Amino acid sequence: AVRGRTRSPTPETRFPRVTTIPDPRTHGPGLFLFRKCRYRCISIMATKLRKAIIPAAGYGTRFLPLTKTIPKEIVPVMDKPIIHYIVEEALGSGIEEIIIVTNNTKDLLRSYLIDIPEFKSHLRFINQTGPYGSATPIKNAQQFIGDEPFVVLLGDELFLADVPRPAQLMEAFEKTRSPVLGVIETDDDGTSRYGIVDPHDPKPESIFRLFDFFEKPGPENAPSRLASIGSYLLTPDIFEAIERIQPAANGEYQLTDAFRILMEKRPFFGCQLKGDYYDVGTKLGWLEANIAMAMRDPEMQKALHDDLRNR
Repeated sequence: AVRGRTRSPTPETRFPRVTTIPDPRTHGPGLFLFRKCRYRCISIMATKLRKAIIPAAGYGTRFLPLTKTIPKEIVPVMDKPIIHYIVEEALGSGIEEIIIVTNNTKDLLRSYLIDIPEFKSHLRFINQTGPYGSATPIKNAQQFIGDEPFVVLLGDELFLADVPRPAQLMEAFEKTRSPVLGVIETDDDGTSRYGIVDPHDPKPESIFRLFDFFEKPGPENAPSRLASIGSYLLTPDIFEAIERIQPAANGEYQLTDAFRILMEKRPFFGCQLKGDYYDVGTKLGWLEANIAMAMRDPEMQKALHDDLRNR
């Protein structure tokens, strides 16, 4: 179904162009380099995983009024902004280039990250352009990904683990040579908050074949209790699938629709991630993450435990 459209927009009108944001310390403020995205079939795929995309263009409405002046990605968890942990996670997994898709209101985010010496040489910032939806920042980054597989990490999630998420996804990719979605176990309530995968097996292995994906189906319609969080390892043919998706009822272009299109052509796999997940884009998840980080700090652990016990 075309969902009310008589003609689908072309890729050039959906995702017109990408803004490359230079380092403000070496270029004057307001200088932008515009390049049109390239749309072509992917025939060669590199084997080494070198690149990651962090979508960070959202306005953080769930944290208003704080996010009127502070980007949600630099809201701190303990003593570091959320995005600091995510960049560390990527670099700690061997990622060499991180493409952060942001918007022109987030100078504070860019300034913070490029002031960290160990981060600066690995970062590229681009402005998001095109329609709303989770597919747009991925499509915007296409020209910088090329023919390589890449990792996507959402900018408002925190994952605490001995082995970082990208490294766990890479291990699964080495075994499957196919796209991999990071998943965690969830409860009935989670089936209404997350995308749920269908493994066709009530007790799948840690790495398993996916047969379908359902966006927030609810407990009655969910095929499993395995939720896909914002951790994906994708192959470059996802860009062609993004071009084929139609907007949802709210007008947004969803990346999960591209997953389902690509599943018709090639295998998709799920990887049950080992670690603790926090949705720090919500107030409760942010509070839980702060408590979890404090409990990992030897100096704060006992004092916090005593304080919580006495309340």
